[in-house]
Amino acid sequence: MGGQADKRVAVWAPGRINLIGEHTDYSGGLVLPAAIQFGITLDAHAAAGTISLASSQYGAAEALAAAGSGPVAHGWTRYAQAVAVELALLGRPPVGLVGSLSSDLPSGSGLSSSAALEVAIALGLCSVSGFELEPLELALACQRAELRAVGVPCGILDQAACILGRDGFAIMLDCATLEHHPVPVPASAGLLIVDSGVERSLENTAYAERRTQLEHALHLVGAERSTEIDVALLDGLDDISQRRLRHVVTENERVRQFAAALERDDIVEAGHLLGASHASLRDDYEVSVPELDLLVRLAESAGAYGARLLGGGFGGSALVLTDVDTSDGVARALTAAYRHETGRGGQVLNVRPSKGAGYS
Repeated sequence: MGGQADKRVAVWAPGRINLIGEHTDYSGGLVLPAAIQFGITLDAHAAAGTISLASSQYGAAEALAAAGSGPVAHGWTRYAQAVAVELALLGRPPVGLVGSLSSDLPSGSGLSSSAALEVAIALGLCSVSGFELEPLELALACQRAELRAVGVPCGILDQAACILGRDGFAIMLDCATLEHHPVPVPASAGLLIVDSGVERSLENTAYAERRTQLEHALHLVGAERSTEIDVALLDGLDDISQRRLRHVVTENERVRQFAAALERDDIVEAGHLLGASHASLRDDYEVSVPELDLLVRLAESAGAYGARLLGGGFGGSALVLTDVDTSDGVARALTAAYRHETGRGGQVLNVRPSKGAGYS
């Protein structure tokens, strides 16, 4: 993933949807994400010793040392600094970068704009310094950067999906072994992202608390990863530990079933699995909010095959699975009903599985 330091660099990094497999990644579970056609573009060139970034959406970043050293940055500059530090630890030469960022990816909607930002900056920094990393090594560096930047102990899902994406395919990823393979998404499947109007930021929610609870529950049953556990092992645990583990164990199985349904073009079954995933996220993992529950109910009433909250929860968007030929009608009915009920939100993105991050 290197480049020529004496040339201008153009990078594109997509957002992602996770079709199913939510809150399983940081327990070494299974996920089924797909990159989407919306993302972040970085246009840049090499500079001597400093990183200088600007964005019409985000504003100007603070000037940074090429290796990310110095006082801790603020705002979105935190992500750039953390990426620079992680790459420096891997041996990237301290070549600076001057660039501008643009985005058509909504932030705070569960589409992983932070991972797209991290990956775009990482690819730019690698290119101007002629530094190469394997795709998943880069994804892991960006995962560590997110923790360093904002203290969110995220799994590898977001960054891996951003980098591994492929047109027309989701990516089945084992988050413990990092084994992965493409899963075709039927052309007949329509994928809608519907905004709840409830803004969320994982660093300001109970995301970290849920991870701590899950890790405690894994310790109680003597397991290192959620794919090692049978539901029968949950008997006798305290209520919180039992419910947190039940979600990830059953969600791993839903990932397998969902991938199999896609491979046989069974969108109806895939929709049922989305509904079951949302119920588990709502009741066992407790990361939903009333607005997301309402969106899911209204989506089903509007004729969708199924829906669930998207991303970490606590706000953001819902993923809605429809037939591609009826998706516009479902979207209109759903958004009209949701705005009537809540007076907000309801913006819709029609997304499709897309290529992953790279140079253009």
